[in-house]
Amino acid sequence: MSEIEQHEHAGLEADLAAVDATPEASAEAPEAELDAAAETHEAAAPRPATPKDDRNWFVIHTYSGYENKVKANLERRIHSMGMQDKIFRVLVPMEDEVEFKDGKRKISPKKVFPGYVLVEMIMDDQSWYVVRNTQGVTGFVGSPGPGEKPVPLQDKEVKTILKQMGIEAPKLKIDFAKGDRVKVTSGPFFDFTGVVDEIAPEKERLRALISIFGRETPVELEFFQVEKV
Repeated sequence: MSEIEQHEHAGLEADLAAVDATPEASAEAPEAELDAAAETHEAAAPRPATPKDDRNWFVIHTYSGYENKVKANLERRIHSMGMQDKIFRVLVPMEDEVEFKDGKRKISPKKVFPGYVLVEMIMDDQSWYVVRNTQGVTGFVGSPGPGEKPVPLQDKEVKTILKQMGIEAPKLKIDFAKGDRVKVTSGPFFDFTGVVDEIAPEKERLRALISIFGRETPVELEFFQVEKV
């Protein structure tokens, strides 16, 4: 073998030795670099926007009388755990009830479904866990079985509930019925008594048959103008 061939052979052996050594020496380096790059990319990349169609309303059951406390607890957890992109609204279904008592018109809020709270959310393992493990929550309504995801409310059910919560006029609580004896507490017929003949809830009025000069006379009165006797 000539001197040139010996030199080329030695160089080839050195190159082969370097190739054999490289994978073993640096096998972990590329993997570590890829992991680090993936973490950096994941942290830097913005979360994809969530389609609104993925949102649904679910019902959770609470201890009776703790609905508002559960709402506050869940809203705190949503904020502290950064779940605003998966859990959107927490509602305690309420409606205003109008009551006429002692000749006075009184409006008071009333729970539509005592012991239940509505949650608008995107259901996945993480959001399910956050809601389910909120203090005061006893479980989701409509779960097929233990540990299974619940069934969301239908759109028409949600619309009905939201409508009850203030989109329409307050619901009237009427203490009068046809045939009730009533006493007029204000107006030109003050202190007269009569019998309820007809009720018009949409007008907040009733018609009573009042004895005037020995004759029963129909008189229209506001709810707040009469009381039962």
